[in-house]
Amino acid sequence: TLLYSGKLKNNKVVVPAVSWPTTVAPAIQLGFEPILCEADKETFGLDLTHLKKLLKEHKPGAAILVHVLGVPNDLEPIIELKNRYGFFLMEDACAATGSTYDGARVGTFGDLSSFSFFFGHHLSTIEGGMVCTNDEELYDLLLQLRSHGWAKDLPHSKEAEQAKHHKAIEFNRPFTFYYPGFNFRSTDLNAQLGLSQLEKVDDVVERRKENHAIYQDRFSKASQFHFQKNSRAEICSISFVALAPSSEARETIAVRLRSNQIETRPLGGGNMSRQPFWASRYGTIPLPMADRIHNTSFQLPNHPGLMPPDIHFICDTVILGNKEH
Repeated sequence: TLLYSGKLKNNKVVVPAVSWPTTVAPAIQLGFEPILCEADKETFGLDLTHLKKLLKEHKPGAAILVHVLGVPNDLEPIIELKNRYGFFLMEDACAATGSTYDGARVGTFGDLSSFSFFFGHHLSTIEGGMVCTNDEELYDLLLQLRSHGWAKDLPHSKEAEQAKHHKAIEFNRPFTFYYPGFNFRSTDLNAQLGLSQLEKVDDVVERRKENHAIYQDRFSKASQFHFQKNSRAEICSISFVALAPSSEARETIAVRLRSNQIETRPLGGGNMSRQPFWASRYGTIPLPMADRIHNTSFQLPNHPGLMPPDIHFICDTVILGNKEH
């Protein structure tokens, strides 16, 4: 969308080292120059010191941040940097539905934000998601790019203006494609599922917040682990993540969790530069915090179906080694 808006000052984009492949891959697919930013020690989002350095050195046209597993970035200083350096900001809020920063919902701070409705996230349409913006021009572009590149979804006056500008043949107007678009429209079935999910969204958000708060309280008393924090945020996570003291300790914890039928996994892709799709193109970039996350992170379940006793049992299994439920 930003590429076709004509508003970007260049094709450089800062991307987070700790993220998901589809946060980073579009920059490669669309011919941008991706610049990897270190992970913040507290939020696991963009590291402000490294971000400032990259902004001064590269003067990118855009940056994207991830609210990692629902924990918001430290947004106030990032917005200050956006205003100072004049880049477009995109928020990947796919795992952060319901999270807030200084009382405002994440996804409302950037020029564009994305949310996921994958079945393991807060709301589900099985697959799919949404993009949000308060920029009318970007919104009109999104309507066209999601649907083949045609203008059928625009108000009639705007469609007519485009047709006139491009001298579209009258009979061909409904099938005139102004952008190289995609077919990202939601199906009626997915949409109906999503609408039904809205009826319980408040309960889902509160249950996930309460579960995350229990995890934070328990792990704050276990000094051997490091976990995400943001004192200015209310966190609605899809799972809780902690860093083990070492890779070996993580393996021991994983065995204990799985023996108690508790699912676990690393945090996303860890340091994205250690993933083959990046390393084969740009080489591996040593980033201390991103590497620590890559090597020692493990996720713990958060779901509205889990009650406080379940969360405490999971915590006991990790922290105390408890093997009885």
